[in-house]
Amino acid sequence: MSSLRASSSKLVWVAALVVSLMALCEAQLSPNYYDKTCPQVLPTVKKATGTAIAREHRMAASLLRLHFHDCFVQGCDASILLTDAAGIVSEQNARQNFRSARGYEVIDSIKSAVEKVCPGVVSCADILAIVARDSSVYVGGPSWKVKLGRRDSTTADKDLAEQNLPLAFDDLDTLTSVFARQGLSLKDMVVLSGSHTIGLAQCATFRGRIYNETNIDAGFARMRQRRCPPTAGNGDTNLAPLDLVTPGSFDNNYYKNLLRKKGLLHSDQLLFNGGSTDATVVAYSKDQAAFFADFAAAMVKMGDISPLTGSAGEVRKVCSVVN
Repeated sequence: MSSLRASSSKLVWVAALVVSLMALCEAQLSPNYYDKTCPQVLPTVKKATGTAIAREHRMAASLLRLHFHDCFVQGCDASILLTDAAGIVSEQNARQNFRSARGYEVIDSIKSAVEKVCPGVVSCADILAIVARDSSVYVGGPSWKVKLGRRDSTTADKDLAEQNLPLAFDDLDTLTSVFARQGLSLKDMVVLSGSHTIGLAQCATFRGRIYNETNIDAGFARMRQRRCPPTAGNGDTNLAPLDLVTPGSFDNNYYKNLLRKKGLLHSDQLLFNGGSTDATVVAYSKDQAAFFADFAAAMVKMGDISPLTGSAGEVRKVCSVVN
């Protein structure tokens, strides 16, 4: 019991430290950061993001996820974009990202477009943050003012990525701890999980749920089993929509699905499974406007996680390599 209390106290201390650092960095970030140095950045990014999603609708979810997977490792510093190089083991090789995270080439293309209008000014970390907002808006989701002024890391940390990024198989206590380490609350976790209203998941991430779990609608399980065989290694990369109702639109059907036991991932359905997050799920299932407002606020909060500012880091010329 004493070790449990010590572990809990340590978690609270770490979360408090993260919140303090976020508050300090928040003062250095501003939506107006590029008003004088690169006034074209927002329309340039918006146009390029829209082009990419028009080409492949699924890309909206992929780009939103990149920002999330960036911020949870070393803060929002574009470390996820760095590929293997001398002294760098790419976070793209982490279990949660390998052959799963995608959209890197889209970010490269957007960065190239921005470099043409104002070379050497806008960081890749800020591009990730802007693209996440623009992706949400493109598929009908909320908008928010993106605070800017982040700089790019010169390092990446694959091991930290595997430690800090959630897995589809995590239990509620683990997920809560993962988010708390980033200074994010239980409510933040539930609302950010709502991004699963768009996007697709691979069979390997939900096979255990559709064959072994009991808190699942039987008809829904059978439907998903048609494209996801029970044996590992067979059909692992077959895809299914995270939201079976409106998979291409950002709305609150994700939460309605959970009430019907039709969450695709284990980590989705446990948000409505007789636990501490049930009430929040019910609230968002009834009130899309509240979900949108809270999602926007949580995205801004997540964007404040440990950014590099001032003279720290650099502004990469190419997002996949350090200068």
